[in-house]
Amino acid sequence: MPFQARKKPQPLDEPALYQYAVAALARQMRTVAELKRLMSRRVEAGELGESKVAAVIARLLDQRYLDDPAFASTYTRLRQENQSFGKRRVQQELTRKGLQAELVATTIENAYAQVSEEELVRQYVARKRLVKPQDEKQTARLIRRLVGAGFSFAVISRLLKSWDIDCSEADLLIPDDTLE
Repeated sequence: MPFQARKKPQPLDEPALYQYAVAALARQMRTVAELKRLMSRRVEAGELGESKVAAVIARLLDQRYLDDPAFASTYTRLRQENQSFGKRRVQQELTRKGLQAELVATTIENAYAQVSEEELVRQYVARKRLVKPQDEKQTARLIRRLVGAGFSFAVISRLLKSWDIDCSEADLLIPDDTLE
């Protein structure tokens, strides 16, 4: 028997949509943009569906169930403290979640003002149990991992220099033939 496509759920009315949104917020913190995306799948297309989503969002904002600045600061603090991520990684994640660029910039600036990124990269290395690389291939792998965690090349190079590894940018470029 071949697989059958799932039926599209019936469009929700406004009270049911509100309950759906509250349940989604109970499971996980969300931004306004994320919640709009979720709810738009549960209403009919067009102006009627958009008006239902807007009414529910307005109600949630009035009740303070949704608060993008609080979400941004909490999310940034958790990523910084728990995962030891760098500025750039957290900034990309907040932007992906649909927050405004100005809000992201001020949140990142405030959160990372009191934190040394060099100490953060050391915490990340210790938490991930990364060790001093033995050759250029391992060094390049470590650099890619640290760049992916959101650290700048300046911070990474200071870490490598503390391990007595020569880390000029020209030496660590990835050869073109490996990109294919």
